[in-house]
Amino acid sequence: MPGRPTRPLLDGHASGYHVLRIEDYSRIKSTVPNGELVESRRSRTCFIDQVEDQKPSYVRTVEPNNFVSHGSWGRGKFVRRAELEQSGRLKDDCFTVRCDIVVIGKPRAMDTAAAPSILVPPPDWPQHFRALMLSERGADVRFCVGGQKFAAHRCVLSARSPVFNAQLFGAMREGTTTQDCIQIDDMMPQVFKTLLHFLYTDALPETDGKDDEAASAAMAQDLLEAADRYDMQRLKMICEDRLCRHIDVSTVATTLALAEQHRCQGLKEACYEFLKSPKTLDAVMATDGFQHLVKSCPSALFELMSKLCCP
Repeated sequence: MPGRPTRPLLDGHASGYHVLRIEDYSRIKSTVPNGELVESRRSRTCFIDQVEDQKPSYVRTVEPNNFVSHGSWGRGKFVRRAELEQSGRLKDDCFTVRCDIVVIGKPRAMDTAAAPSILVPPPDWPQHFRALMLSERGADVRFCVGGQKFAAHRCVLSARSPVFNAQLFGAMREGTTTQDCIQIDDMMPQVFKTLLHFLYTDALPETDGKDDEAASAAMAQDLLEAADRYDMQRLKMICEDRLCRHIDVSTVATTLALAEQHRCQGLKEACYEFLKSPKTLDAVMATDGFQHLVKSCPSALFELMSKLCCP
């Protein structure tokens, strides 16, 4: 017979009940001596007309045992046959019981839904390290880039870049005193400044929105070269992602050459995808960038041809 479905309680438990009608009592009483009830975790069983009274003789709250023969959990004793037959509850060789089931959750001090919560702010170490970079307090190494000087902290650079670690503390050690200035060639001062910002904060500096797309793409290209030079893989991937968004007819050839030179497979695949249209490829082949690609990176051109011939 139907019952009430299991529902959650305020303390994290759940409860429900089933109404069971047992028929042909005279036939089955010899096979079930005392009546076996299968329980889920904890049950309370009573006759249907005793729900409100809950007399101790008929209402039991028990911990589960295992019935080996049934392969399930439950208790076997509910009421003796003699008590049942004398109770007057047998009608037409049938009786009805109600089994209330409580599934008990794990003990806890309080309901987590009602627990107070504290809004934890995001990590603030990037702001502190940026302030350290700008103040130059404790700086013990200096770099000269394009006529400009930059102060930094050896321990920070060493922790963030394997190449800086080798230059400052390893076999490539340079600038062992604070008076020394390490010369960096083939890099613009703004690029090195941006590189330092990432070394200290793990993020690129915010822009004022005035840079056009061409300038943004050019900076991403220069930063990618610097990231590869100092083995900063996360910065390298950030630059790849930015360059993927700036691929067009005028930039795709130079971007593909850059990706080939610095082993940027994801960026290469983005360029190949852009060039798979014959119409687009014709337009790109008319650019100066394509001529640069042919001369500087013939391997990338051969790979492109292979992909176009065998899509």
